[in-house]
Amino acid sequence: MTTVKKPLLACLKGERQPIPPVWLMRQAGRYLPEYRALRAEKGGFLALVNDSAAAAEVTIQPIRRFGFDGAILFSDILMVPSALGQHLTFGVGEGPALTPALVDHALAGLQPALERLDPVYDTVRQVATQLPPETTFLGFAGSAWTVATYMVAGHGSKDQSETRRFAYADPVAFGEIVEAISTCTIEYLSRQIEAGVEAVQLFDSWSGSLSPAQFERWVIAPNAAIVAALHARHPGVPVIGFPKGAGEKLPAYARETGVDAVGVDETIDPEWAAKNLPHGMPVQGNLDPLVLIAGGNDMEMAAQRILDAFADRPHVFNLGHGILQDTPIAHVEQLLAYVRSAR
Repeated sequence: MTTVKKPLLACLKGERQPIPPVWLMRQAGRYLPEYRALRAEKGGFLALVNDSAAAAEVTIQPIRRFGFDGAILFSDILMVPSALGQHLTFGVGEGPALTPALVDHALAGLQPALERLDPVYDTVRQVATQLPPETTFLGFAGSAWTVATYMVAGHGSKDQSETRRFAYADPVAFGEIVEAISTCTIEYLSRQIEAGVEAVQLFDSWSGSLSPAQFERWVIAPNAAIVAALHARHPGVPVIGFPKGAGEKLPAYARETGVDAVGVDETIDPEWAAKNLPHGMPVQGNLDPLVLIAGGNDMEMAAQRILDAFADRPHVFNLGHGILQDTPIAHVEQLLAYVRSAR
């Protein structure tokens, strides 16, 4: 029996590929008409996430349309706060809300409801039976700092000031929140792996708002604990770390967290990243989502610069953050064709 090669999984395990594997963050989402139709039918984002058959269909839609090398589970990083006992809602045009906000409510007052994660595991099981054999299935969770910013404030924010103030004012209480998130995240990702995902990504979308010392305490340390626990439970399953906004702190994150691959956002010079990240470490990224909207020659030039910078190490081609909803489908097709034919 011949084993089908999975280029993305091989790359995450340290094998440089002749053609970089490609997937895009938020590739399952609002830029796709088939996604918009299904979301309208289900009545909203959270209803879609909690309907395992529908969430499986959304996960597979971009694979069916584009043939990406990786499928990313369709869910949300705020499923963990929901499991920890906060009430999660998504208002139309308002973004997510978590109640009660922990800035003025004790963590101990929440009643965990871990069964709220069960639909996610069912989604994973359904997707795992439907993907093409060469496609790598990626699970994910939010990292502790980023998830905590929503749990403390009760909503998203531009500078995470409420959570940063809380962490300075009461580091013991904030540390308990981070510990609770980390513990739940280890179990959550472990269950995703057991259900069928082949690699996982930790999203630390707001890591860029922290000072160096706070970054060490609230980004590097919790991520290292999560990665170590996952490696112990699931040897050989790669973990991608994506600390958006880390900037010059990115090499320390790559060295100290134990991640198998590191995601690079669009603000990082790829040549700088190639020189400063650990030798041979797989790198993921880092095309600007806005240049994908622009398309054409500018996009191809930007893509080529990234391909050239990471040519000597394992490289997963991706965006520097999530694909935007007004991205033309034709530009995604152009990007895929270019990356897969570039030399």
